[in-house]
Amino acid sequence: MIIFLQLWGGLSYLANKITFSIAEGRSSALKRILRIIGWVVYILGVPAWVVILILKRNWIAASIEAGGLPAMVFGLINDIQNSEEPDRRLDRIAAFFTYAFILLGGAVSIIDFGGIRSLSQILEIGVTIGFLMGSLLLARKKPSGWLFFMLMNGSMGTLMFLQGHPLLAAQQMLSLGFVVYGYLSAVCSSSAACRKTS
Repeated sequence: MIIFLQLWGGLSYLANKITFSIAEGRSSALKRILRIIGWVVYILGVPAWVVILILKRNWIAASIEAGGLPAMVFGLINDIQNSEEPDRRLDRIAAFFTYAFILLGGAVSIIDFGGIRSLSQILEIGVTIGFLMGSLLLARKKPSGWLFFMLMNGSMGTLMFLQGHPLLAAQQMLSLGFVVYGYLSAVCSSSAACRKTS
């Protein structure tokens, strides 16, 4: 069962990073289609990740995965509507749920462990910061979101390796490569110097 969950969650998230990174620097129509596919596969992978994280008592990371769904839906809606200006109401709703779940997961973790006492909790905080800021910035179409995804992938990959989930650790490292590519493509596509040389 754990192997199935690792494959389900890992492949969904990897497909998300691949489609998002390939979307950077593409024509607006192709970029939009790739981002929509990326949001959908990410959303489909959330249940597997939440179960895996709860089984290992990774309360902070589990809560951010579950609480991040509104941000994912917000990004999906923005791309479906093909809007340059994000819907402020949806943005506020997504941010509210994300922050509320961070507080909930943090509280449960602190109660369960009697404070911040383990390396896994510190890695979960890295996952949380990377996920929260990365998702919100990419939903707002800001290239700097990729930098936070680097923190998220590195923290989650280390956490999964330490907790005996080699498939998910490998998936996170592969994802990190696509995140770096996505960031470089996003920066290059917004830079006049890159556009002249390509």
